[in-house]
Amino acid sequence: MAELMKRTMYCGTLRAGDAGKDVCLNGWVQRARRLGGIVFVDLRDRTGLVQAVFDENGGDAGLFARAETLRSEYVVGLRGTVRERSAKNAELGTGDIEVLVSELVVYSEAETPPIYVKDDDNVGEELRLKHRYLDLRKPKMQRNLAFRAEIAGLTRSYFAANGFLEIETPVLQKPTPEGARDYLVPSRVNPGNFYALPQSPQLYKQLLMASGCDRYFQIAKCFRDEDLRADRQPEFTQIDLEMSFVDVDDVIAVQEGFLARLMKEFKGVELSLPLLRLSWAEAMERYGSDKPDVRFGMELVNITEAVHDSEFAVFAGAAASGGSVRGIRAEGASEMFSRKDVDKLTDACKAYGAKGLSWLRVAADGITASFSKFYSEAGLANLAQLFGAQPGDLVFIAADRDKVVWDTLGFLRCELARRMGLVNDASIDGPYAFLWIVDFPLFEEDGEGGITPVHHPFTAPNPADIPLLDTEPLKVRALAYDIVLNGNELGGGSIRIHDKELQRRMFGLLGLSEEETQNKFGFLLDAFRYGVPPHGGLAYGLDRLVMLLLGESSIREIIAFPKNQAAEDPVSGAPGSPDAAQLAELGISLK
Repeated sequence: MAELMKRTMYCGTLRAGDAGKDVCLNGWVQRARRLGGIVFVDLRDRTGLVQAVFDENGGDAGLFARAETLRSEYVVGLRGTVRERSAKNAELGTGDIEVLVSELVVYSEAETPPIYVKDDDNVGEELRLKHRYLDLRKPKMQRNLAFRAEIAGLTRSYFAANGFLEIETPVLQKPTPEGARDYLVPSRVNPGNFYALPQSPQLYKQLLMASGCDRYFQIAKCFRDEDLRADRQPEFTQIDLEMSFVDVDDVIAVQEGFLARLMKEFKGVELSLPLLRLSWAEAMERYGSDKPDVRFGMELVNITEAVHDSEFAVFAGAAASGGSVRGIRAEGASEMFSRKDVDKLTDACKAYGAKGLSWLRVAADGITASFSKFYSEAGLANLAQLFGAQPGDLVFIAADRDKVVWDTLGFLRCELARRMGLVNDASIDGPYAFLWIVDFPLFEEDGEGGITPVHHPFTAPNPADIPLLDTEPLKVRALAYDIVLNGNELGGGSIRIHDKELQRRMFGLLGLSEEETQNKFGFLLDAFRYGVPPHGGLAYGLDRLVMLLLGESSIREIIAFPKNQAAEDPVSGAPGSPDAAQLAELGISLK
């Protein structure tokens, strides 16, 4: 084993001012090439590249011979003198200098790697994930991991300075219903019983408030067994926090301070505070989404009353059945979207429950629509006027239950904006449109004739709406809030229920018996018997936050070892099968 050559500097930190210094560097060989009597080696560590030079005429034939054996991804140490380069490279941070090598140690050799260690390798994601230890050597991935670490560092600094204690909560905890499937861990010492991995630290952070901790935060691992997508993983990381003796405004004020510092230090952006707030009802009416992208307009227009007596059954039927008819105007989009394009958009909308999508085109010589045979020219002109449509505009209309209409048009306006170039897919260069969504409904229909919490069963109702709990629960507003950036939910939270009787009442409304309530949440209610302060909190998705600030389209780009779409770890092969002895110890039999 080669003797360690102690590093004195990192490769990417060398600059013209270091000329003349003797340095010792460690890293990976990016590439090695011989030109005449010179071997040039690009040496890489996490900070970047520097060019190292081996000169055949330097007097050490053995050193030069060993340099000729170097190949990509060899791990080496070298000692030498920094000097000015004769041919400078303006695209490289170290491009003004090079290192003339006098000593070389090869720590380990490398076979030809299955993927190139460079940013523009054009390799499929599955191969990248299988060889993640190579993929992570790429400059972009090193920058992503460093940026994530810096965000975590700022988080700890900010919340500690604002009186929050960083406290860890259990990873092995009791299974409780929180909206997604639990990952379960069998207990060997308690046969037949299982721990659950936390979907969030929700109950424990409320217990910390009952414990008098006043302000808590942690960067917490969470686990949810749900279908995956680009911004979702089975294990993810939250910036989790809770505060005592606060209302909605108090929680939001602390978070706006955090976001303002974050954006100032990492993006050079001065946020204008306070941030925009929209009620859930207004967000749905205007944008069809509770996480609207407000960087562009294209707001929804409700024409339900105007088409209530329409001869077009799709419109009239939706209006008569208590649904709605709404649409959006895509300004200047008529020539951009062919009939085939419109059909593809219609098919995409079906994933949101839409049975179809109606359209109306406005041209200088007249108006055409997918439902023209049900309307006169004057009738079409009146509809176009409702949307403020001008020649060259394209209007899309959805008619169905409110939820279907909102989901459909909420998706469609963002898809149109993307295709029309109104926003970038990745917002690394801004603009950054933050806003709060407040006054969410406390409940929603569960699809089986009952109700379920929009957030979780510990969210406090608006005190003004408590009389509606037993009579019109779907009209009860929650003291809940989400923070949104460019159409993405960054985090969410609420003021919690701190009255034990109101909490019991909430469980009853959700159909839990007294026995079920005690079995699942008895430890929380027991704590409430001994005095608990008013409290509330919030959790950010750290992975998603970093992803958005870096302009990435997938959180897999900012997690060191993510799972693939099948929730598998391609590096280790997890999940795996335990052997029979392990299962027997746990009292589990696989049939």
